Amino acid sequence: MELILEGIRKAIWLLFTFDPEVLGITWLSLKVSGLATFFSLFIGISLGTVVALARFPGRRLVVSLINTGMGVPPVVVGLFVTIFLWRNGPLGFFELLYTPTAIILAQAVIATPIVAGISLASIQKLPEALRLQILALGATRIQMVRMLIREARLPLLAAVMAGFGGVISEVGASIMVGGNIKGYTRVLTTATVMETGKGNFDIAIALGVILLIFTFCINAILTGIQQRERPR
Repeated sequence: MELILEGIRKAIWLLFTFDPEVLGITWLSLKVSGLATFFSLFIGISLGTVVALARFPGRRLVVSLINTGMGVPPVVVGLFVTIFLWRNGPLGFFELLYTPTAIILAQAVIATPIVAGISLASIQKLPEALRLQILALGATRIQMVRMLIREARLPLLAAVMAGFGGVISEVGASIMVGGNIKGYTRVLTTATVMETGKGNFDIAIALGVILLIFTFCINAILTGIQQRERPR
């Protein structure tokens, strides 16, 4: 218990003294996870909406693949992204391995199925009569899709929170594709693992507390928006 309290005191000290290394690690964590979440939202919501509304051969297989992707271990994603970005891999000529861009790519791959799965369920849950009514009022299919997404905005906010939560707390893929390079690709989760391995539990707990604080603040903001827009 004393070790945990010491870690909390250390976290407060690191935050209020504006420790440059901690601020850099925190900023990089928020930047890469924020961008990964943004890309996953664009792809995931689009994919989930198309699969929810379309009827085509093999649709159940696609839904199964999306649902499976929601539970794929991040370390497996990290393995395949590493292979693709390796110097002899298909995308090796981009030289992205062990860069922040590689972490964003891996985290986006992790978050996209989560966002797509929740989006698919949200759009699919809307009454089919609503779609027909919107079209009957003269709306185009694009306008109908926009209105359906707007109607499902509350569960879609849950997709945002789930996607962000899945990547900000991820560690395996980030280490594999980022390399945990000090001042370049080291994020809060990988730094916590490193400090724990070195036996610096006070610093590891401090970094964990900082990660929890920022994750809570972002999710609290999104939850506030979600609950404010809740139908009465």
